[in-house]
This record gives sequence, C-alpha cells and structure tokens, in this order.
Amino acid sequence: MQSNSRLRHMIVTSVLALAPTPAFAIDEALLPRNLSPWGMFVSADIIVKTVMVGLAVASLVTWTVWLAKTIELRRKDALALRRTRALEGNMTLAEAAARAGDAHDAVAQLIQSCAKEAELSGGVLDNGLQERVALRLERVEAAMSRQIARGTGVLATIGATAPFVGLFGTVWGIMNSFIGISESHTTSLAVVAPGIAEALLATALGLVAAIPAVVIYNHLVRGIANYRALLSDASVQLMLLVSRQRDHGEFRLARAAE
Repeated sequence: MQSNSRLRHMIVTSVLALAPTPAFAIDEALLPRNLSPWGMFVSADIIVKTVMVGLAVASLVTWTVWLAKTIELRRKDALALRRTRALEGNMTLAEAAARAGDAHDAVAQLIQSCAKEAELSGGVLDNGLQERVALRLERVEAAMSRQIARGTGVLATIGATAPFVGLFGTVWGIMNSFIGISESHTTSLAVVAPGIAEALLATALGLVAAIPAVVIYNHLVRGIANYRALLSDASVQLMLLVSRQRDHGEFRLARAAE
C-alpha cells in the first residue's frame, strides 16, 4: 500500500517536471522596476514623448487662458455694469460723454461713438440720427465682442483634438510593444508592459488636456454671453437717452458743455 502511494507520487512529480513552462511565465528579473509616470515618460519612444510634451503644453495653455480670461471678464463686467447704471440716471449725452472721457472700455466707447455721431449730425434731430446711432452702437458691440472672445478658440481646438493626439500616442506605444514581441520572440510581460504603460499614459494625458479645456470653454462662453448682454443694455440706455433728448428738444452734443 505504501509502495503504491510512493509510486503515484513519483509519477506526478515526473509529469510536473516534464510539463512545458506556460507561455505567460514571467521572469521577475526582467520586469521593469520603474513604472511611475516620470519613469514611463523617460523610457518612452521619442514619438510618444513628443505627444506627451505636446499634451502637457496644451494643458498649461488651457489653464493660462482660463486665468487670464476670468480676470479680464470680471474686471470688464464690473466696469460695464457701473457705467450702464450711471446711464440710467437723469443725464444728457454730453454729460455721459464727459464722464467717459478718453477711457477705452466697451461702454465708454459706445458713449463716445454715440456722441461722435450726434456731433457729426450737426444737431439735426430726425429719425436718421437714431438709425445712424444704432448702426454705430452695433458696430462697437461687435468689435468689443470679438475682443473679449479672443483666445477662447484655442480651448475649443484643444478640447476637440487632445483625445485624438493621445490616441495617436496610444497606438504608437502599442505598435512598439508588438515590435518588441516580434523581435524578442517572446510574449513575456517584461517586453509588453512598458509599451502598454506608455500608451495608457498618453491616453490619460489626452483626457487630462481635453476635459478641462471643454469645461473651461463652456464656462467662458457663458461669461462672454453675459458681457454681451451688458453691452446690449448699455446700447439700449444710450438709444433711450437720445430719444428723450430729441423729444424734449434739448439735444446737446458732447462738446456743448465745453
């Protein structure tokens, strides 16, 4: 009985010893030791490195635009709101122009353009004056809207292209992995892992660049729309001011106060 048990044990041991090593066996000595983000970047192919650097720069541009445009919007919103509220008071166009002076903010330019047209009209109070003033105000609004929106287009570009750039880095990294497999004639994880890790890092960087760009772009678009609404309110106040002065027969030009 004991001899049979020994025999069976010897047979099992022999079979296990003669069995082929699984294809997925891993030589731990060959495994990469540094799979941190920085380590993957350093060991990446030059193409993948270029993709990663480009995505990092795009992310930096995104946050820079967000900071600059947020500060600009808050400053211009506050100034436009203050000037628009001043126009709601009982003042003439000449007084509004005197308060605006030579300022270069949007509402001040609306006031200056309105006063300029009134001056060029020579005090003729007809329907044509209001039409000309409206055209001038429309042009100034369009120019100020283009100015405040400057720089936001790059966010839309980053949001739309960054995932595909990251995908390109992913595809390139996986191609390198397959090339490594074909050259080494092995499917060892030590050969496959680095390329796959680099590919996944490129994908992650693409998402890190794209997602904030889309969110920030939408946020700035809403802020710009609010700013445009303030400019429209200022234009309406100026048109009302011109209409009241025309009805009262006391139209005074910007230089009348001098």
